[in-house]
Amino acid sequence: MSRRTMIHLAGGSLAATLAGPGLAGPGLAARRKLRPDFLWGAATAGHQVEGGNVNSDSWVMEHLQPNAFAAPSGDACDSYHRWREDMALVKQMGLNCYRFGIEWSRIEPAPGEFSIAALDHYRRMVDGCAELGIKPFITYSHFTVPRWFAAKGGWEETANIDHFLRFCERAAKALGTNYSHGLTFNEPNLAAQLSWQPGFRATMPYFAQGNAAAAKAVGSDRFSSTPVFDAARAAPIQAEAHRRAIEAIKAVRPDLQLGLSLAVADEQAGPDPSGLQRKIAHVYTPWFEAVAKDDFVGVQTYGRAVVGKEMDLPPPQGVELTQADTEFYPQALEATVRWVAKATGRPVIVSENGVATTDDSRRVAFIDGSLAGLGRAIKDGVDVRGYIHWSLLDNFEWNRAYTAQFGLVAVDRTTFRRTMKPSGLHLGRYARANSL
Repeated sequence: MSRRTMIHLAGGSLAATLAGPGLAGPGLAARRKLRPDFLWGAATAGHQVEGGNVNSDSWVMEHLQPNAFAAPSGDACDSYHRWREDMALVKQMGLNCYRFGIEWSRIEPAPGEFSIAALDHYRRMVDGCAELGIKPFITYSHFTVPRWFAAKGGWEETANIDHFLRFCERAAKALGTNYSHGLTFNEPNLAAQLSWQPGFRATMPYFAQGNAAAAKAVGSDRFSSTPVFDAARAAPIQAEAHRRAIEAIKAVRPDLQLGLSLAVADEQAGPDPSGLQRKIAHVYTPWFEAVAKDDFVGVQTYGRAVVGKEMDLPPPQGVELTQADTEFYPQALEATVRWVAKATGRPVIVSENGVATTDDSRRVAFIDGSLAGLGRAIKDGVDVRGYIHWSLLDNFEWNRAYTAQFGLVAVDRTTFRRTMKPSGLHLGRYARANSL
């Protein structure tokens, strides 16, 4: 993005700046058919649903004191064993896509030691989706890394790129050909984005203490774990890893559509617009450049941020808040999709969008609001190729553990029984009609 664009954006919301003509025109409520290959999906992440991911950096962090986690991940949703049940729910909803992650920590529990059983497991998941007529959408790295990788300095060490490339190549060969889309990384800009949030800044000392304890526990003075790592140091290393991983994966699967996903808020200027300029340059601009040659860019949006001079401002008084203490603001998706498409020139897939709430009627309202805006963007010519909701299940939400419910499906924490929520079937009606 050019400096002129950043300054222009500082004058107001992304929606106001980039909406373009036609937003107030007649007939926008009419449902519009989408491209026949439009992806309608729900998403999960390995560590957040599988359970027992004992060889990961996060597992180490969760089980030491002090730490910033409300509870450890434990068995999560036991999806490592119940993945067929989860896919059946995706099918029951009427969705045509299931986004899930493969866990590097399971596949390569020690440097150079690959688990054939784990690779076979994820191959069965890919093929299981295909058998149900669901398109698998694979995330190669969704935050967590093997504890041995974190002990080597994680994403703060350039030499570690080669470890990631070896993993990507081995996984690409094992997963077969029954999937068409993949992400190298999930939200590699998240640590930078979080650094602008007052709530996260308040918890950073606990994360830092946990990281120090983890370093001691694994016998390394370089232990580096998301989101505690030095984001400024890690960003160019991950960007290079992303570019080289795409080359490595496409050497195996040249037909595969590949990109990465970015955490994107509807960034709006507070009283001092200079803060917004700095935040965009810090959080987004390097990554917009990194995806310039990708097949698509994944947009992951949960709301807006009003940016002060040095950090994001608290939500306005009196607004509806989610369980994540963020503003209920579904209109953010339209703004972020328009912005990212214009800034990168790449096709967009909404790879995550959702809301943390125990009131499923509000989730239905959030879906409707988000998709209405997405429909307006598509009507105006924005190249959007899919909408994947976060999340399929009520799962482990990192430092909030199990206290934030994003799922289209409820999960009993004792029996692991899955219960479809009305919002899941509601989203499925959009998918079956393939229209907005």
